[in-house]
Amino acid sequence: MSAETDAQSFRQDGRIVVVGASLAGLRAAEALRAGGFAGSLTMVGDEPYEPYDRPPLSKQVLLGRVPPEGALPRRRQIDAEWRLGVAATGLDRAAQTVRLADGTELPYDRLLITTGVRARPWIHPEEADLGGVFVLRTRDDSVRLMRKLAAGTRRVLVIGAGFTGSEIASGCRERGLRVTVAERGPAPLVGALGGVIGEVAAELQRDHGVDLRCGITVTSLEGDAAGRVRCAHLSDGSVIEVDVALVSLGAIRNTDWLAGSGLAAGPRGIACDAGCRAFDVNGIVTDDIYAAGDVARCPHPLFGYQFLSLEHWGNAVEQAEIAAHNMICGRTERRPHLWLPMFWSSQFGVNIKSVGVPALGDELVIAQGDLAERKFVAVYGHQGRVIAAVSFDGGRWLEFYRHQIEAAAPFPPDYVTVDQHAAALKAIDPEFPDPALPSHGPTVTLSGHSPSERRVGFVPARA
Repeated sequence: MSAETDAQSFRQDGRIVVVGASLAGLRAAEALRAGGFAGSLTMVGDEPYEPYDRPPLSKQVLLGRVPPEGALPRRRQIDAEWRLGVAATGLDRAAQTVRLADGTELPYDRLLITTGVRARPWIHPEEADLGGVFVLRTRDDSVRLMRKLAAGTRRVLVIGAGFTGSEIASGCRERGLRVTVAERGPAPLVGALGGVIGEVAAELQRDHGVDLRCGITVTSLEGDAAGRVRCAHLSDGSVIEVDVALVSLGAIRNTDWLAGSGLAAGPRGIACDAGCRAFDVNGIVTDDIYAAGDVARCPHPLFGYQFLSLEHWGNAVEQAEIAAHNMICGRTERRPHLWLPMFWSSQFGVNIKSVGVPALGDELVIAQGDLAERKFVAVYGHQGRVIAAVSFDGGRWLEFYRHQIEAAAPFPPDYVTVDQHAAALKAIDPEFPDPALPSHGPTVTLSGHSPSERRVGFVPARA
């Protein structure tokens, strides 16, 4: 049987299980049906809801402008069996089955993993259980936080000044709340954008009334007799009274359920080839298991074929569609996932957008605007070429720089038609923190490690 005939047969009679009722999971299911897949399709999700939009939870939802339900619009009917409110707990690759928390085993011919990430919890479990201590990742998290903020909350502590933490701080200030932000790095957004841009973000927060404390960690949260958080102890010895402590310390990729499965899955996510097929622990690509969205990491030719883990909305959509196409097509029709990282954030009245991988940059120029005005475009260079661009209220330029990144344009850029200050022509250090030191991480993670997290030892054969 030819590969094309085999693919046609699978499209009619195959069984596909999607673990992860997420944005990536939904868009993949839609792409499967659009691509002609008529077989069995099962969608598994640990939350009791069909896929909804997460980015607004720390933006419009926090301000009460949109409801937390935020169901994702459907592009087409997917005719799937939904298994919601039940988590996947194991994978048997030999038997081609997924085990669920209720004891069910789901057989598959192709498996797509879109389990995404979860919020990193507070480090002390007993303190995390105090009333008023929150993380913000799910719809239920958002509902609980909104109820608390509406119940007379006056003092909010945000632990971590990455993008999500900064957006939450912005929303709380807009609600008129007193906000303290504790960031262990030297500035907000420093892991993602570097210290030069981080200082601009720090001034932005302070000018909007945030009590921003950098180079500081929260050592403990203290509760009252009723079990509600009442104060936080900081590493400089100070103590602040709080009604709400919002923990925003990054994300954990949801790969725990794959332990012992033989997949190359760990804290960095699931290692995949450029076509979204998962690797096993020996670095051998599987042909029936795929991954997409925040949980996946794939090699990218524009970034030295290092593995990229992307926590970006657009990447989840594009990667899901590529994975779906490759799951049901013939071998010669497979496509690579080459989406260029793009991200945006709205905070303190400023629209921040990025394209490329700023964290890979070792040089920086301000190509448009001025840092002091907080309206600019910063361009990052790596090994003599443009690798990324970040704008503060200058998003119209990002499409231009996307093309520059894709064309491996030389760095520093020299465009006679671009509004540049003389001082901006000088490349400077973007001041990224030492990766060995604690700081809030970027939304794009690059790793040059092999697909397997396991370290294999080779023993020579006997003579």
